[in-house]
Amino acid sequence: MATSLTTVPGQIVGYPIFDLEQLGMGIGKYIWSIEEAIIDVIEPLGLKGARIEEASGVWLDIDTAQVRKICAIGVKASRYVTMHGFAFNVNTDLRYFDHIIPCGIDDKGVTSIEKELSVEQDLEKTKASVVEAFESHFVRKN
Repeated sequence: MATSLTTVPGQIVGYPIFDLEQLGMGIGKYIWSIEEAIIDVIEPLGLKGARIEEASGVWLDIDTAQVRKICAIGVKASRYVTMHGFAFNVNTDLRYFDHIIPCGIDDKGVTSIEKELSVEQDLEKTKASVVEAFESHFVRKN
């Protein structure tokens, strides 16, 4: 397992590299597990993350007209080895999304932890929470 986490302005971007065969999971379970890890990170903050069947990622308020994405996921696997990953909006300047159609979805919004809580977040603390959540979902227990 190799994982690279980096921060772009206000965003945590992760490119986990896993051998899914060694983890005993397919691509669907892998994406589900990434979503679950991010849901685990935001839950203690009082944010209820959820999934939308037709669109990967972590979403807020999925049953309302204000549905919005807090974490985008785009992965690929070749010979069971993953590449690409996720972009988790922590303190992201969301004005940039006004100029694009994020993930090709034009009828849903984009958000960040900072926007939802009205408080700038500690990126290093959030990154540590992401690492802990990933370890919980992906480190094999012998």
